Amino acid sequence: MATARHNYELKIKCKNQLAKTEDPVEKLRLQCLSRGSSGIKGLGRVFKIMDDDGNRSLDFKEFSKGLRDYGLFVEPQETKELFERFDCDHSGNISFDEFLLALRPPMNRRRKDLIALAFRKLDKTGDGVVTVEDLKGVYNATQHPKFKSGEWSEERVFQEFLKTFDDQNNPDNKITHEEFVNYYAGVSASIDQDSYFDLMMRNAWKI
Repeated sequence: MATARHNYELKIKCKNQLAKTEDPVEKLRLQCLSRGSSGIKGLGRVFKIMDDDGNRSLDFKEFSKGLRDYGLFVEPQETKELFERFDCDHSGNISFDEFLLALRPPMNRRRKDLIALAFRKLDKTGDGVVTVEDLKGVYNATQHPKFKSGEWSEERVFQEFLKTFDDQNNPDNKITHEEFVNYYAGVSASIDQDSYFDLMMRNAWKI
């Protein structure tokens, strides 16, 4: 998990870099990450909510509205440039999966493999979505301080755990593989050393 210190360092780092970059994609990436590790995942959730017909694509109007709704400041000309860069076939629509993939901070193979390993361990049913049922037997809720104090039930501990990855405005108590990777891509951006990222993932998920 991203610690408060990681998130703080990531926000400072991204805000500093934001003042120096001219590239619209990099600017957008840094704006998302300046909200913390879950910044890109949050933008993905906004796009998902707007995708009424479930085709996982957005036209220019929806794309612009999604950026605004998420509170990102992008100049009109840059919004147009971003859209055109991802509308590869000039159809007037972009795949938001491909857009979010490009927005993720780059990660090397070692880090990607660790994230995939952690998700597979969590996803007991193997359906690509982690729920409370998956967490039982994988995540030890009885060690949580609020369970020990009697303040929370085991079920509540699981739900609070899922909220780490969930959208606070539209929680669904599920984590998709895409959301998990988007979250950890943000965490990864706050950690420079591979050895430390490796240690953090193995300690967090006992892998």
